[in-house]
Amino acid sequence: MCPSANFSDLCSGIILDKHHIMDEKAEKRKFFGSLVIPLILVALMWLVKIIEVSFGIDLGSWGVVPHTPRGLIGIFTLPFLHGSWEHLLSNSVPILVLGTALYYCYPTLANRVMLITYLASGLLTWGIGNPHSVHIGASALVYGLNLFLITSGFIRGNRMLIVIALIMVFLYGSFIWGMIPALAIPQNISWEGHLSGAIIGVLLALFLRKEGPQKEVYHWDEEEEDDASIDSGDDVSTGSTSEKPYWDVPTPSNDELTVRYRFKH
Repeated sequence: MCPSANFSDLCSGIILDKHHIMDEKAEKRKFFGSLVIPLILVALMWLVKIIEVSFGIDLGSWGVVPHTPRGLIGIFTLPFLHGSWEHLLSNSVPILVLGTALYYCYPTLANRVMLITYLASGLLTWGIGNPHSVHIGASALVYGLNLFLITSGFIRGNRMLIVIALIMVFLYGSFIWGMIPALAIPQNISWEGHLSGAIIGVLLALFLRKEGPQKEVYHWDEEEEDDASIDSGDDVSTGSTSEKPYWDVPTPSNDELTVRYRFKH
């Protein structure tokens, strides 16, 4: 029997990196914690649709109706109302993916970004939309989160955030077509909602760029900065004891260059 836990690990031929195990557990907790808010939002979206179908009612009229006082209510109901199951499903997956990425990568900013995007995108849709239309769906929120992750990832210069931004471009880069009226209107798509969400996402990324995760600083970057400061400071210092550069070494005399050979008999 091994007398201690560490010695037991050695006896069994396995050396466990406890810090590595703890890091993995922390990462799992962080990931599952990042899913909570997006899951709640998606659950509410599906609950509203189930209620509509179960009771045979249509809540679509409670969406954003631009330029009307009553339409302001839609700012709060917009993400939870959908015209069909397909419409609901097409927004559910992006909310889960983008929302989880937001809470995982920007834990200190996520609540603010989510809340402001939710409200501001609806308000902007109310301001720029056609007054004879009703806007429903979580796509404005989807566009806002997507553009925040993409813009923020590139302007911060953080490697992980850049990778996340590239993944978002790969997955949802085609969303840009949903902001073009000529393509969106024939399909009964709210290009105003999409554009509103995108604008809010970009603005938030710019305004919050100094908060949250930043570009990594490596040791060699610090050394280069130190070397630069030393080089700039040495010119004005009294360097009588400093070594001369190689090009300032005096030429040796002939005696110093004499070569003596010794032969063995």
